[in-house]
Amino acid sequence: MAAPVSFEQRMSDQEALMWALELDPVLRSSFANVTFLDRPADPERFRARMRLAVDAIPRLRQRVGEGGPGLATPAWIDDPLFDLDFHVRTVAVPAPFDQRAVLDLAAVLSADPFDRGRPLWQFTLVEGLEGGRGAMIQKLHHSITDGEGGLRLSASFLDAERDAPEPLIPLPSVQATAPEARSISDVVRESVTAGMRLPLDLARQTMAGTVETLTHPTAAPGRAGEAVETARSVLRQLAVTEPARSPLWTERSLRRRIEVLTIPLEEAKSAAGRLGGTVNDWFVTGAVGAAGAYHRRCGSEVDELRMAMPVSTRAASSVERSSGTNSFAPTRLLVPTGIEDPVARFDAVQVALRANRAEKAVGNVGRLAGLLSVLPTPVLARVARQQVGTVDFTTSNVRGASFPVYIAGSRIEANHPLGPLAGTAFNLTTLSSAGNLDMGCLVDTGAVSDPGLLRSCLVDAYDDLRTAAR
Repeated sequence: MAAPVSFEQRMSDQEALMWALELDPVLRSSFANVTFLDRPADPERFRARMRLAVDAIPRLRQRVGEGGPGLATPAWIDDPLFDLDFHVRTVAVPAPFDQRAVLDLAAVLSADPFDRGRPLWQFTLVEGLEGGRGAMIQKLHHSITDGEGGLRLSASFLDAERDAPEPLIPLPSVQATAPEARSISDVVRESVTAGMRLPLDLARQTMAGTVETLTHPTAAPGRAGEAVETARSVLRQLAVTEPARSPLWTERSLRRRIEVLTIPLEEAKSAAGRLGGTVNDWFVTGAVGAAGAYHRRCGSEVDELRMAMPVSTRAASSVERSSGTNSFAPTRLLVPTGIEDPVARFDAVQVALRANRAEKAVGNVGRLAGLLSVLPTPVLARVARQQVGTVDFTTSNVRGASFPVYIAGSRIEANHPLGPLAGTAFNLTTLSSAGNLDMGCLVDTGAVSDPGLLRSCLVDAYDDLRTAAR
């Protein structure tokens, strides 16, 4: 049985930031999955399982409450009007009843904004696919959890066998204790204290460094150097003001297209190992190669593009792993799209990824979000727009189950994740699932005018990497 998922009663500064930016449709941070099944999931069986999940996981029946007088982060509160049927729906896929029809439906559903007065999730069971197959479209807002937390949430309705017995007792969630009722002065005091956290921490670190210098003077150069490097790292991530590098992907719109592909996981592992890297190195290199090839095939070669990539900040401890709170840091890096040789490109991407993971700014994302969250929402949106305007595309990697998984009596055949665009041209996310790398590519067609060509470039890029590794 999976470990319980824990949640905090208030949003973190990072989650509050994503929630505030929801008001700008280009910056929305919902994420989704398109799951293809060998047969339609049993709607009543699935609803029964979700009723248990809602009892076990309070976040599923909670909506966003007020955060105080514009100071404290929003709290999660129970929705007194919670209606399971609003969040779990069944639809018939339109003609021609194939995979493309499901993907087009998912593109519409994933782009729709959430009702801000309800819990921020929606699952849609899809019936009527050709060959007697089924599908499910899962959608959550990023302020609830990140990709790994979302997988832990899905354990509440997944089974390891087709005819698994129904759980008799719901799994209890480790929910943070709700705070006692507070007066307005308590809220203001808490908010002011939170706003002062970063400067106080910096002052505390400065004082600690001063004492350390007095008692252990030989340690001062190392501490000073670390502080300077942290500051430089923060500047490298936040002080980017030049526009995105692509000469083609210059527009942004609310039009969406989804492309998917699947690659056997063992082939990816084997190829990555022979090239001297990880599956994530291999995955990102393919995305970089496809982005470069797309530009070349459109007659507009580009040497570098800027890629956004979330880096997990979850600790290895079981407590941190079981947390449903968002635990990632958004990062940006330049990637070499002008290198046509797949081996040379793999080596260059690997170097860039290692340098990105070593950035000290990654550990300061919560403090930086706290500083930004005090800005008025219109100002915050302008700052965020300026920052995402520096990025060309996004990649992300999520690890799933390594064995066959079932939903309400239906076996998952493919599970394609859709990460948020958040103002970039496309987001390519991969999920390892039952021996495959299932990829979902959410495309802004105002930027990438030919999503089919982009998919062809992705297929070719991964084929080239497999061939080069032989």
